[in-house]
Amino acid sequence: MRNIQRRQIEASAADVGVLLDGLAGPDDRVWPAGWPAIELDAGLRIGSTGGHGPIRYSVVDYEPGTRIRLEFRPGLGIGGYHEFLLEPLGAARCLATHILHGRLSGRMLLLWPLMIRWVHEALLQDLFDNLERGSTGQLRDGPARWSPWVRFLRRINGVPPIHSAAG
Repeated sequence: MRNIQRRQIEASAADVGVLLDGLAGPDDRVWPAGWPAIELDAGLRIGSTGGHGPIRYSVVDYEPGTRIRLEFRPGLGIGGYHEFLLEPLGAARCLATHILHGRLSGRMLLLWPLMIRWVHEALLQDLFDNLERGSTGQLRDGPARWSPWVRFLRRINGVPPIHSAAG
């Protein structure tokens, strides 16, 4: 399975990279509110472990301002990794990319296509909103909107339906 989410941001990769480097730190301005908090036991550095909600991983590669790769912990049902990449597209524009690459097994064969994929993509769009807003002061296309399916999944899983753009 491979899932790729991207957003072009009208800010330098260096400016966006400063925000991304704060992920899971005490002044994290990237991780979206209303989602299970991301925690890393030793901060954003290689060897740190943690996750968000039931999703557990370890930091296996980190290039400040450019790349973060997190490898899923065994037993999750996804063998593989997810990573954030920042690519400059000029002096004042960059591409933020999130790649999830893995092999599904067990119950994840059913959970990924029915549930997890949709909430994962919604979380990432909220995260991209924070990167864009934090580096430019605005959202070019307005805030991401959760689909009715994502709102339903959050409700049945007991997650508050707080989202300013959910409408």
